[in-house]
Amino acid sequence: MVRYQYTLPDSIMLDIEDLHVKVGDREVLHDVNLRIKEGETHVLMGPNGSGKSTLLMTIMGFANYTVTNGTISFKDTDITRLPIHERAKLGIGIMFQRPPTISGLKLGKLLIATSGNKAEDVAEYAKNMHMDRFLERDINKGFSGGEIKRSEVLQLMVQKPDFVMLDEPESGVDLENITLIGAAIGKLLEKEAHIIKRKKSGLVITHTGYILDYLDADRGHVMCDGEIRCHGNPREILKDIKARGYKECLECRQN
Repeated sequence: MVRYQYTLPDSIMLDIEDLHVKVGDREVLHDVNLRIKEGETHVLMGPNGSGKSTLLMTIMGFANYTVTNGTISFKDTDITRLPIHERAKLGIGIMFQRPPTISGLKLGKLLIATSGNKAEDVAEYAKNMHMDRFLERDINKGFSGGEIKRSEVLQLMVQKPDFVMLDEPESGVDLENITLIGAAIGKLLEKEAHIIKRKKSGLVITHTGYILDYLDADRGHVMCDGEIRCHGNPREILKDIKARGYKECLECRQN
């Protein structure tokens, strides 16, 4: 019998080295190192206030997050000082945990403007996310928690980024919505394709771990006090956290 050995791609999608970040006068992230290959999905866990969302905002380039040391590279390009729109053009997309309400701007118009898709194509995407009746409504105005999350995923679907960042996609979402959202995220990350053919990568923040019931992840990390302390199989990490909490990670930080 002939045995075939598959070699995973070595292309690095995101490479973060020795990253230190301040928010205001306080350093929130310290010595963060993270490497995500093309086609990989990573999960980031950690207690509230540990710096998880700060990391995503910094990768996206929001102005309130100041890099004081280290570098962020995306597809071999140093993006540490690039503005948000340049990072988006390179193929980075983000799903916010608590996106703002934008009065006066219709969801459908935003989707067309940010993606370049035709109105009929946007309508088809919206239908698949059960959001077709929301296209003429102001963004997130009067939306439920599940509707907001579906809207965020819909925006990513039309943008088709190469690298997707998701901040607690299961937060405030009921079972019906999380099933739909999980399936859509799986498509965004090309989970239906063979592992060696996937080109899309992702970084997912989860506090509960529920999203792992709907999305396969390749690697997990734990962030405590602004540092990534642990790495490994995401389901095994989640199992340990459920059994012991984050105490061991915090103790490791102190040693």
